[in-house]
Amino acid sequence: MKILDVGCGPGTITIDLARLVPQGAVTGTEPTAAQEPVLQQARETAAQQGITNVTFSVGDGYALPFADNSFDVVHAHQVLQHVSESDPVKMLAEMKRVVKKPGGIIAVRECDYEKMTWHPPSDGMTRWHAMYQRTARANGGEPNAGRVLLSWALKAGIPREGIETTIGTWCFASQADKEYWSQTHAERIISSTLTESAVKHGTATMSDLEEMAAAWREWCAAPDAWFGVMHGELLCRV
Repeated sequence: MKILDVGCGPGTITIDLARLVPQGAVTGTEPTAAQEPVLQQARETAAQQGITNVTFSVGDGYALPFADNSFDVVHAHQVLQHVSESDPVKMLAEMKRVVKKPGGIIAVRECDYEKMTWHPPSDGMTRWHAMYQRTARANGGEPNAGRVLLSWALKAGIPREGIETTIGTWCFASQADKEYWSQTHAERIISSTLTESAVKHGTATMSDLEEMAAAWREWCAAPDAWFGVMHGELLCRV
C-alpha cells in the first residue's frame, strides 16, 4: 500500500503507519519549508527506530505535489481544525484527488474542544478551555471540527454512501497519562504559537496564561484527576 499522511508533524503516527505496511511506502507532509525542522525530526525518529519505508517532505495540503490516484490511503489527524473557513473543504477535495479511485480510503479524525471534560473542577482549566476556543477562532480555525467533518466531506464531493462516521475517545487517568497530558498543555500554553496568538488577539495576558499552566499542573497532582476527549472520525471509501 501507498499511504499519505497530510500534516504529519513530528511523524509519530506516520511511522506507526509505516510499521503496518512493511511492504508498502508511507509519505508524510508538512505545508511549507518553515516546517523543515519538524520534518527533519521525523526523519531522525524513523532512522532511530529502523523504519525505512517512510519519507517526509514539504507538501501544501491545498495543492499536494502528487498525481491524481496516487495513494491507497490518505490520512490526516487533528489537522483540519487548524485551517480557516472553507479551507477544510479544499483540503479534503485535494485529498480526494490524490487517493486511488475506486477503492481508496480517506481517513480523518478531529477533536471537539467544546465536548472535552475533566475532573476535579478547575477554574484555571475552565479559563484555558474558553481561551483556547476563542484563540483558535481568532486564527480562523474551528476547534469543534469533529462535529463538522461529515459536512466538510460532503461539500468536498465525497459520496455520502462511502462515508463511515464514528466517534472516538481518549481518557487520561493513569498517572503516566496525566503527566504527559498536563505537561504537554502547560508547556504549550506558555511557550508555543498558542502563547503568541492569545496575546496577539487579546484572549489572554501572559499572566493569565501562566495561571492556566499552573492549573494544569495542579490538576495532574489530584489522585482522582481524569480528562476525556471526544473526536469525530471519518473513513471515506471513494
